[in-house]
Amino acid sequence: MTKTTFTPSYKITDAVVNALGVIERARGFLQAAQISEEWIKFMVHRAFIREAHHTTHIEGTRLTLEQAEKLLEGKNVPNVDPDDKRELLNYRSAFDVVADYVKSGDPLTEGVIREIHKKLVEGVRGGNAAPGEYRNVQNYVVNGSTGKVVYTPPAAHDVPIMMRELVDWINNEKSIHPVLLSGIAQFQLVHIHPFIDGNGRTSRLLSTLCMYRAGYDFKRLFTISEYYDRNRLEFYDAIQGVRNNGMDLTGWLEYFVAGLSTQMGEVVVRGEITIKADVMRQKYGLNERQTDIIRHTLENGSVSVNEIEKLNPETIRRTVQRDIKLLIEKGILQEKSTITTDPTKRYEMAFTEL
Repeated sequence: MTKTTFTPSYKITDAVVNALGVIERARGFLQAAQISEEWIKFMVHRAFIREAHHTTHIEGTRLTLEQAEKLLEGKNVPNVDPDDKRELLNYRSAFDVVADYVKSGDPLTEGVIREIHKKLVEGVRGGNAAPGEYRNVQNYVVNGSTGKVVYTPPAAHDVPIMMRELVDWINNEKSIHPVLLSGIAQFQLVHIHPFIDGNGRTSRLLSTLCMYRAGYDFKRLFTISEYYDRNRLEFYDAIQGVRNNGMDLTGWLEYFVAGLSTQMGEVVVRGEITIKADVMRQKYGLNERQTDIIRHTLENGSVSVNEIEKLNPETIRRTVQRDIKLLIEKGILQEKSTITTDPTKRYEMAFTEL
């Protein structure tokens, strides 16, 4: 085994154990569940769009999720910042590097990490990020609101040594849970800050890479950056907390596994809903369009004609109304009673159990 001086310090707390339990149960569910390939394909597509959007949004892009979806699907979106667009599309190229590496089964190399970085920052922000090259200058992490330096990374001459040690550790560490290894790898790359720019995005893709190669791809349905983006202050505090606690990674790992377990819990709920909708499709002889209405109702508690039209823009209103009428006649949906002044009719499930 290659010797490395990188030896992360952390404790396995009850919070970590409990979150890992949720993650393992979710992994088992996804491996065993009889979920349609069409749903998996759709959800993978949706997860990729959300991850691409949120991981770049954390770093300052101003695209909406809807704009990101259209851009990734090759559609024209007027009046967007060219750099925001390029950073988003670059994520797809960088993710392809991760996917190709995992497929190859080769050991991780610094070259792979540098290629991920190159794809992420190529051609954006004035071309000042030195794509794929370790920095040769001192950089700083600055609070965007106050301008105050919150972290001074290691000196540039230490970066190659620290990156070599990190890669050696990732390749040779076999004693800890793969999810924890992925969380440690993510933190350590951010801590080293080996590149002039793009360290956060690179670290999150490195974490994804580590999980995928250990068999924890969860069918590629999770979007961990969405969890970070929901509360960026908590995300930054979890990272800075390691430095404030003498480089003890316990707090960061508790945050990391809590985020992943939250994401996986949401995936399981959507998977269970899909299974229920498929059972109802077979039981009542529904078509795919009608099954989509059931799925959306189960996910959101109720549904309106307008919402269904947005889900299926190619379907005319009369068809949607006919589908809902049929679902009511079959005793699946019922009109939802409401005390609000909203004139839009909403429909809910007519029963809670299959």
